[in-house]
Amino acid sequence: MSIECRFHIVRSDFVLDVDLLLPSTGVTAIFGPSGSGKTTFLRALAGLENNEGYLKVGDVIWQDEKHFVPTHRRSIGYVFQEASLFEQLNVKDNIEYGFKRSIDADQSVMHRAIILLQIEHLLERRTSELSGGERQRVAIARALSLGPKMLLMDEPLASLDEQHKKEILPFLERLHAELEIPMIYVTHSVDEVAHLADQLILLDEGRVIGNGKISEVLTRLDLSLAHGERAASLIQAKVGEHDEHYNLTTIDFSGGQFFVPRKQLPVGCDVRLRVEARDVSLTVERQSDTSILNILPAIVDEISDENDAQVIVRLKVGDDLLLSCVTKKSADLLQLQQGKKIYAQIKSVALL
Repeated sequence: MSIECRFHIVRSDFVLDVDLLLPSTGVTAIFGPSGSGKTTFLRALAGLENNEGYLKVGDVIWQDEKHFVPTHRRSIGYVFQEASLFEQLNVKDNIEYGFKRSIDADQSVMHRAIILLQIEHLLERRTSELSGGERQRVAIARALSLGPKMLLMDEPLASLDEQHKKEILPFLERLHAELEIPMIYVTHSVDEVAHLADQLILLDEGRVIGNGKISEVLTRLDLSLAHGERAASLIQAKVGEHDEHYNLTTIDFSGGQFFVPRKQLPVGCDVRLRVEARDVSLTVERQSDTSILNILPAIVDEISDENDAQVIVRLKVGDDLLLSCVTKKSADLLQLQQGKKIYAQIKSVALL
Protein backbone atom coordinates (compact mmCIF):
# COMPACT_ATOMS: atom_id res chain seq x y z
CA MET A 1 0.00 0.00 0.00
CA SER A 2 1.35 3.40 -0.96
CA ILE A 3 -0.11 6.85 -0.36
CA GLU A 4 -0.43 9.18 -3.34
CA CYS A 5 -1.15 12.80 -2.46
CA ARG A 6 -1.36 16.03 -4.39
CA PHE A 7 -2.56 19.15 -2.62
CA HIS A 8 -2.86 22.77 -3.71
CA ILE A 9 -4.01 24.99 -0.84
CA VAL A 10 -4.11 28.75 -1.34
CA ARG A 11 -4.37 31.24 1.51
CA SER A 12 -3.93 34.98 1.52
CA ASP A 13 -0.26 34.81 2.52
CA PHE A 14 0.64 31.18 1.88
CA VAL A 15 0.42 28.43 -0.76
CA LEU A 16 0.94 24.72 -0.10
CA ASP A 17 1.74 22.88 -3.31
CA VAL A 18 2.89 19.25 -2.90
CA ASP A 19 2.92 16.12 -5.04
CA LEU A 20 4.19 13.11 -3.10
CA LEU A 21 4.24 9.33 -2.99
CA LEU A 22 4.54 8.27 0.65
CA PRO A 23 5.76 4.79 1.68
CA SER A 24 3.31 2.27 3.06
CA THR A 25 5.30 1.43 6.19
CA GLY A 26 7.76 3.07 8.53
CA VAL A 27 8.01 6.68 9.66
CA THR A 28 7.91 9.54 7.19
CA ALA A 29 9.04 12.76 8.88
CA ILE A 30 7.75 16.10 7.61
CA PHE A 31 10.41 18.64 8.58
CA GLY A 32 10.77 22.35 8.09
CA PRO A 33 10.73 25.74 9.80
CA SER A 34 7.60 27.28 11.34
CA GLY A 35 5.22 28.39 8.61
CA SER A 36 6.56 25.94 6.02
CA GLY A 37 3.24 24.07 5.75
CA LYS A 38 3.89 20.96 7.86
CA THR A 39 0.66 21.01 9.86
CA THR A 40 -1.39 22.18 6.87
CA PHE A 41 -0.14 19.14 4.94
CA LEU A 42 -1.04 16.81 7.82
CA ARG A 43 -4.50 18.35 8.10
CA ALA A 44 -5.00 17.85 4.36
CA LEU A 45 -4.24 14.13 4.76
CA ALA A 46 -6.81 14.02 7.55
CA GLY A 47 -9.45 15.79 5.48
CA LEU A 48 -9.47 18.85 7.73
CA GLU A 49 -8.54 21.27 4.94
CA ASN A 50 -10.69 22.32 1.98
CA ASN A 51 -8.40 22.15 -1.01
CA GLU A 52 -7.82 21.11 -4.56
CA GLY A 53 -6.21 17.73 -4.35
CA TYR A 54 -5.94 14.03 -4.82
CA LEU A 55 -5.40 11.42 -2.11
CA LYS A 56 -5.25 7.67 -2.66
CA VAL A 57 -4.45 5.33 0.23
CA GLY A 58 -3.70 1.87 -1.09
CA ASP A 59 -6.44 1.11 -3.59
CA VAL A 60 -8.96 3.51 -2.08
CA ILE A 61 -9.36 7.10 -3.25
CA TRP A 62 -10.09 9.42 -0.35
CA GLN A 63 -10.15 12.59 -2.41
CA ASP A 64 -10.26 13.60 -6.06
CA GLU A 65 -12.11 16.09 -8.23
CA LYS A 66 -15.37 14.11 -7.90
CA HIS A 67 -15.65 13.19 -4.24
CA PHE A 68 -14.21 13.84 -0.80
CA VAL A 69 -14.20 11.32 2.06
CA PRO A 70 -14.87 13.29 5.29
CA THR A 71 -12.48 13.04 8.21
CA HIS A 72 -14.68 10.76 10.33
CA ARG A 73 -14.76 8.18 7.53
CA ARG A 74 -11.01 8.16 6.92
CA SER A 75 -9.16 5.34 8.66
CA ILE A 76 -6.66 7.53 10.49
CA GLY A 77 -5.32 8.08 13.96
CA TYR A 78 -4.39 11.68 14.75
CA VAL A 79 -2.11 12.74 17.61
CA PHE A 80 -1.86 16.47 18.31
CA GLN A 81 0.80 18.52 20.12
CA GLU A 82 -1.40 18.53 23.20
CA ALA A 83 -2.84 15.23 24.41
CA SER A 84 -6.39 16.71 24.44
CA LEU A 85 -7.73 14.09 26.83
CA PHE A 86 -11.21 14.23 28.31
CA GLU A 87 -10.52 15.39 31.87
CA GLN A 88 -13.82 14.04 33.22
CA LEU A 89 -12.89 10.50 32.10
CA ASN A 90 -10.21 8.16 33.38
CA VAL A 91 -7.52 6.71 31.09
CA LYS A 92 -9.52 3.60 30.16
CA ASP A 93 -12.62 5.63 29.26
CA ASN A 94 -10.51 8.06 27.21
CA ILE A 95 -9.11 5.21 25.12
CA GLU A 96 -12.53 3.58 24.73
CA TYR A 97 -14.31 6.83 23.81
CA GLY A 98 -13.85 6.50 20.06
CA PHE A 99 -13.70 2.72 20.16
CA LYS A 100 -17.27 2.43 21.49
CA ARG A 101 -18.54 4.67 18.68
CA SER A 102 -17.03 2.65 15.83
CA ILE A 103 -18.80 -0.30 14.24
CA ASP A 104 -15.50 -1.65 12.86
CA ALA A 105 -13.47 -1.46 16.08
CA ASP A 106 -11.56 -4.59 17.14
CA GLN A 107 -11.05 -5.16 20.88
CA SER A 108 -7.72 -6.90 20.27
CA VAL A 109 -6.36 -3.82 18.47
CA MET A 110 -7.18 -1.64 21.45
CA HIS A 111 -5.52 -4.08 23.85
CA ARG A 112 -2.40 -4.19 21.66
CA ALA A 113 -2.19 -0.40 21.69
CA ILE A 114 -2.40 -0.39 25.50
CA ILE A 115 0.38 -2.98 25.73
CA LEU A 116 2.61 -1.25 23.16
CA LEU A 117 2.43 2.02 25.10
CA GLN A 118 2.78 0.19 28.45
CA ILE A 119 -0.12 1.98 30.12
CA GLU A 120 -1.94 -1.01 31.65
CA HIS A 121 -1.18 0.30 35.14
CA LEU A 122 -2.67 3.70 34.28
CA LEU A 123 -6.12 2.58 33.07
CA GLU A 124 -8.04 3.51 36.22
CA ARG A 125 -6.10 6.70 36.88
CA ARG A 126 -7.59 10.15 36.38
CA THR A 127 -5.96 12.12 33.57
CA SER A 128 -5.12 14.97 35.97
CA GLU A 129 -2.78 12.56 37.77
CA LEU A 130 -0.68 11.81 34.66
CA SER A 131 2.70 13.26 33.70
CA GLY A 132 3.10 14.96 30.33
CA GLY A 133 4.72 11.88 28.84
CA GLU A 134 1.98 9.60 30.20
CA ARG A 135 -0.71 11.85 28.75
CA GLN A 136 0.84 11.62 25.30
CA ARG A 137 1.15 7.84 25.56
CA VAL A 138 -2.56 7.68 26.36
CA ALA A 139 -3.34 9.97 23.42
CA ILE A 140 -1.34 7.75 21.08
CA ALA A 141 -3.05 4.61 22.42
CA ARG A 142 -6.42 6.26 21.82
CA ALA A 143 -5.43 7.07 18.22
CA LEU A 144 -4.29 3.49 17.63
CA SER A 145 -7.26 1.80 19.31
CA LEU A 146 -9.40 1.95 16.17
CA GLY A 147 -6.81 0.16 14.04
CA PRO A 148 -6.18 3.03 11.59
CA LYS A 149 -4.54 2.57 8.19
CA MET A 150 -2.39 5.64 8.83
CA LEU A 151 -1.13 7.38 11.98
CA LEU A 152 -0.70 11.15 11.79
CA MET A 153 1.41 12.81 14.49
CA ASP A 154 1.67 16.61 14.71
CA GLU A 155 4.74 17.45 16.81
CA PRO A 156 3.67 15.12 19.65
CA LEU A 157 6.72 16.00 21.77
CA ALA A 158 6.63 19.77 21.25
CA SER A 159 4.77 20.52 24.49
CA LEU A 160 7.01 18.29 26.65
CA ASP A 161 10.13 19.23 28.57
CA GLU A 162 13.40 17.40 27.88
CA GLN A 163 12.85 14.84 30.64
CA HIS A 164 9.42 13.83 29.33
CA LYS A 165 10.69 13.78 25.74
CA LYS A 166 13.32 11.25 26.78
CA GLU A 167 10.59 9.29 28.56
CA ILE A 168 8.35 8.95 25.52
CA LEU A 169 10.92 8.56 22.70
CA PRO A 170 11.51 4.84 23.43
CA PHE A 171 7.77 4.22 23.03
CA LEU A 172 7.74 6.01 19.67
CA GLU A 173 10.72 3.89 18.62
CA ARG A 174 8.79 0.80 19.69
CA LEU A 175 5.82 1.85 17.54
CA HIS A 176 8.24 2.37 14.67
CA ALA A 177 9.56 -1.17 15.07
CA GLU A 178 6.27 -2.97 15.59
CA LEU A 179 3.51 -1.12 13.72
CA GLU A 180 2.71 -2.20 10.18
CA ILE A 181 1.01 1.06 9.22
CA PRO A 182 2.65 4.26 7.95
CA MET A 183 3.35 7.01 10.47
CA ILE A 184 3.45 10.57 9.14
CA TYR A 185 5.38 12.53 11.75
CA VAL A 186 5.54 16.34 11.73
CA THR A 187 8.43 17.87 13.65
CA HIS A 188 10.97 20.67 13.69
CA SER A 189 13.39 18.64 15.85
CA VAL A 190 16.47 17.18 14.15
CA ASP A 191 16.89 14.78 17.09
CA GLU A 192 13.41 13.32 16.64
CA VAL A 193 14.04 12.94 12.92
CA ALA A 194 17.32 11.13 13.59
CA HIS A 195 15.73 8.72 16.08
CA LEU A 196 12.55 7.87 14.22
CA ALA A 197 12.44 8.66 10.53
CA ASP A 198 12.96 6.30 7.60
CA GLN A 199 11.84 8.80 4.98
CA LEU A 200 12.38 12.55 5.24
CA ILE A 201 10.41 15.27 3.47
CA LEU A 202 11.67 18.84 3.76
CA LEU A 203 9.15 21.63 3.34
CA ASP A 204 9.94 25.28 2.85
CA GLU A 205 7.34 27.95 2.10
CA GLY A 206 4.78 25.31 1.15
CA ARG A 207 6.96 23.39 -1.31
CA VAL A 208 8.98 20.19 -1.14
CA ILE A 209 12.69 20.92 -1.35
CA GLY A 210 13.94 17.47 -0.32
CA ASN A 211 12.42 13.99 -0.27
CA GLY A 212 14.01 10.57 0.15
CA LYS A 213 15.65 8.13 2.52
CA ILE A 214 16.73 9.96 5.63
CA SER A 215 20.40 8.98 5.26
CA GLU A 216 20.44 10.52 1.78
CA VAL A 217 18.50 13.72 2.54
CA LEU A 218 20.58 14.50 5.64
CA THR A 219 23.77 14.38 3.55
CA ARG A 220 22.60 16.40 0.55
CA LEU A 221 25.02 19.30 0.45
CA ASP A 222 22.51 21.55 -1.32
CA LEU A 223 20.21 21.38 1.72
CA SER A 224 20.59 23.17 5.05
CA LEU A 225 20.52 20.00 7.20
CA ALA A 226 23.99 19.05 5.90
CA HIS A 227 25.42 22.30 7.26
CA GLY A 228 25.80 23.94 10.64
CA GLU A 229 26.55 22.66 14.13
CA ARG A 230 24.12 19.73 13.92
CA ALA A 231 25.23 18.38 10.53
CA ALA A 232 25.43 14.61 10.88
CA SER A 233 25.12 11.29 9.07
CA LEU A 234 22.92 8.31 9.91
CA ILE A 235 24.04 4.75 9.29
CA GLN A 236 21.97 1.58 9.58
CA ALA A 237 24.07 -1.20 11.06
CA LYS A 238 24.04 -4.42 13.08
CA VAL A 239 25.64 -5.46 16.34
CA GLY A 240 28.63 -7.63 15.45
CA GLU A 241 30.22 -8.93 18.64
CA HIS A 242 31.15 -7.98 22.19
CA ASP A 243 34.76 -7.69 23.32
CA GLU A 244 34.74 -8.79 26.96
CA HIS A 245 38.39 -7.89 27.53
CA TYR A 246 38.14 -4.25 26.44
CA ASN A 247 34.41 -3.90 27.18
CA LEU A 248 33.63 -2.81 23.62
CA THR A 249 30.92 -3.66 21.13
CA THR A 250 31.61 -4.02 17.41
CA ILE A 251 29.03 -2.56 15.05
CA ASP A 252 29.04 -3.87 11.47
CA PHE A 253 27.92 -1.81 8.46
CA SER A 254 28.55 -1.68 4.72
CA GLY A 255 31.82 0.25 5.10
CA GLY A 256 33.40 -1.86 7.83
CA GLN A 257 33.15 -1.78 11.62
CA PHE A 258 32.71 0.72 14.41
CA PHE A 259 33.94 0.14 17.96
CA VAL A 260 31.78 1.63 20.70
CA PRO A 261 31.64 1.22 24.49
CA ARG A 262 29.94 -2.05 25.45
CA LYS A 263 26.19 -2.06 24.80
CA GLN A 264 23.72 -4.55 26.26
CA LEU A 265 22.38 -5.50 22.85
CA PRO A 266 22.04 -8.96 21.26
CA VAL A 267 24.42 -9.86 18.46
CA GLY A 268 22.76 -9.36 15.07
CA CYS A 269 20.21 -6.76 16.17
CA ASP A 270 19.67 -3.68 14.03
CA VAL A 271 20.98 -0.35 15.30
CA ARG A 272 21.13 3.21 14.00
CA LEU A 273 24.30 5.27 14.33
CA ARG A 274 24.61 9.05 14.28
CA VAL A 275 27.97 10.56 13.38
CA GLU A 276 28.38 14.34 13.59
CA ALA A 277 30.37 16.00 10.81
CA ARG A 278 32.54 17.87 13.31
CA ASP A 279 33.66 14.51 14.79
CA VAL A 280 35.10 13.25 11.49
CA SER A 281 38.66 14.22 10.54
CA LEU A 282 40.45 13.16 7.36
CA THR A 283 43.88 11.78 6.54
CA VAL A 284 45.52 10.53 3.34
CA GLU A 285 47.35 7.68 5.05
CA ARG A 286 45.88 5.35 7.65
CA GLN A 287 47.27 6.42 11.02
CA SER A 288 48.55 3.81 13.47
CA ASP A 289 49.90 6.03 16.23
CA THR A 290 46.52 7.42 17.31
CA SER A 291 43.97 6.80 20.06
CA ILE A 292 41.13 6.89 17.51
CA LEU A 293 39.78 3.37 16.96
CA ASN A 294 37.28 4.11 14.20
CA ILE A 295 39.33 4.72 11.05
CA LEU A 296 37.58 3.84 7.81
CA PRO A 297 38.60 3.92 4.13
CA ALA A 298 36.43 6.37 2.18
CA ILE A 299 36.10 8.12 -1.14
CA VAL A 300 35.42 11.84 -1.50
CA ASP A 301 31.98 12.15 -3.11
CA GLU A 302 31.30 15.91 -2.98
CA ILE A 303 32.66 19.10 -1.40
CA SER A 304 30.74 22.24 -0.49
CA ASP A 305 31.66 25.49 1.26
CA GLU A 306 30.49 25.67 4.87
CA ASN A 307 31.72 29.20 5.63
CA ASP A 308 34.74 31.39 4.91
CA ALA A 309 37.07 29.00 6.73
CA GLN A 310 35.53 25.53 6.39
CA VAL A 311 34.13 23.04 3.90
CA ILE A 312 31.74 20.11 4.26
CA VAL A 313 32.95 16.92 2.61
CA ARG A 314 30.56 14.10 1.76
CA LEU A 315 32.25 10.70 1.77
CA LYS A 316 31.27 7.30 0.44
CA VAL A 317 32.06 4.64 3.02
CA GLY A 318 30.94 1.34 1.58
CA ASP A 319 27.34 1.95 0.54
CA ASP A 320 26.86 4.61 3.21
CA LEU A 321 27.37 8.38 3.24
CA LEU A 322 29.37 10.26 5.86
CA LEU A 323 29.87 13.99 6.39
CA SER A 324 33.08 15.64 7.54
CA CYS A 325 33.66 19.31 8.37
CA VAL A 326 37.27 20.43 7.86
CA THR A 327 39.06 23.71 7.28
CA LYS A 328 39.66 24.94 3.74
CA LYS A 329 43.38 24.89 4.50
CA SER A 330 43.17 21.17 5.43
CA ALA A 331 41.21 20.45 2.26
CA ASP A 332 43.95 22.11 0.19
CA LEU A 333 46.79 20.37 2.04
CA LEU A 334 45.10 17.00 1.54
CA GLN A 335 44.31 17.92 -2.08
CA LEU A 336 40.71 16.82 -1.61
CA GLN A 337 38.72 16.35 -4.78
CA GLN A 338 35.90 14.15 -5.97
CA GLY A 339 36.98 10.52 -6.26
CA LYS A 340 40.04 10.83 -4.01
CA LYS A 341 40.68 7.93 -1.64
CA ILE A 342 40.93 9.05 1.94
CA TYR A 343 40.62 7.78 5.51
CA ALA A 344 37.90 9.04 7.84
CA GLN A 345 38.88 9.21 11.51
CA ILE A 346 35.74 9.19 13.66
CA LYS A 347 36.16 10.51 17.17
CA SER A 348 32.63 9.83 18.43
CA VAL A 349 29.68 7.66 17.42
CA ALA A 350 26.19 7.76 18.98
CA LEU A 351 23.83 4.79 19.01
CA LEU A 352 20.25 6.00 18.72
